[in-house]
Amino acid sequence: MTGQVATAPATTELLTVGVEEEFLLVDPHTGAAVPAVDLVMEQVPPELRGQVEREFQTSQIEIGSPPGLELSSIRHSLGMLRAALADAAERAGVRLLAIGTGPVDGPVPPVVDKPRFDRMVERFRLLVPGPGNNGMHVHVGVPDPDTGVQVLNHVRPWMPVLHAVTANSPFAGGTDTGYASWRSVEWERWPSVAPTPHLDSHEHYERLIRQLIASGVMLDEGMLYWYARLSAKYPTVELRIGDVCPSVDDAVLVAALVRALVATAMEDIAAGRPAIRADHHLLVGAHWRAAHDGLEGQGVDLATGELRPAWELLDGLVERLRPALERHGDLDEVTALLGGLRRHGTGAARQRAVHARTGRLVDVVAEVARQTRG
Repeated sequence: MTGQVATAPATTELLTVGVEEEFLLVDPHTGAAVPAVDLVMEQVPPELRGQVEREFQTSQIEIGSPPGLELSSIRHSLGMLRAALADAAERAGVRLLAIGTGPVDGPVPPVVDKPRFDRMVERFRLLVPGPGNNGMHVHVGVPDPDTGVQVLNHVRPWMPVLHAVTANSPFAGGTDTGYASWRSVEWERWPSVAPTPHLDSHEHYERLIRQLIASGVMLDEGMLYWYARLSAKYPTVELRIGDVCPSVDDAVLVAALVRALVATAMEDIAAGRPAIRADHHLLVGAHWRAAHDGLEGQGVDLATGELRPAWELLDGLVERLRPALERHGDLDEVTALLGGLRRHGTGAARQRAVHARTGRLVDVVAEVARQTRG
């Protein structure tokens, strides 16, 4: 967790939103991940260091935006932090990439020297022995934990659609993996990674955490890697959707959709409308399909269990969220950003397009670096 995140709404029906993003540090010539986080941290301007943090591996670095009601403030924060971090990386002799995992093969960077991480490696070993997995986490304020748990139940059937939107890691080890989000496949090796279960209450949520820690699956609550959870530190729900987005535009779009999804869930809760009880195994399948196809293929319609074009599912979700998008003043921007996403494709599609033109992963790395900076 870095910096501040969104807080619960008080006198307004509008919800605050905050974003965390993880990035990869790579060699500017080869594109291979490098253990350069300490060098980059030294180059970060002092006034921004409270919003920048080390991640699990020494090839990763993380930023966190302050919470905001306006998308413009989120855009400004992410743009400023990305640019400052990209500059710091260049001064340190490396490159900053907003990418789910490293496309180029190379030595595995060591884990950051931190007691908690040491305990994780001691118990679980290095379950993902690669360059580093980089995700995006969106926090939206909720008034209390009981409401938050109900929100988790309401958002879980829609998470695979957002998972597809964020797909941004088709290459790994120097080859095309056949997946739009290879990071998602690797990430699932951790035993506590899963779709959020349907929860009976906040007490049920806390009991599951205690039981998972007692079982050895997790060291602590911070290792609850469900796709949506309550923040352990802040009065928010945290949607841990998928890969870090390639550009600020993509990140702003996802933040707006997540906030509208939470707001719509809260409206349903207030109106007494029950959450859709999606079958757990079908939900697992829907997330696998999202990681495999991204938006460029098929997705699972959880209402029918059948495959549909992923874009149809996204269009249906946006239509469902329209009232909340309008209320937050986000509809026009989301409509424009969706138009760009439809034209250019997901991050995975953009990477593959560059590789199809040049056949060189170093060109893919250069293009991702360009989008990262914006």
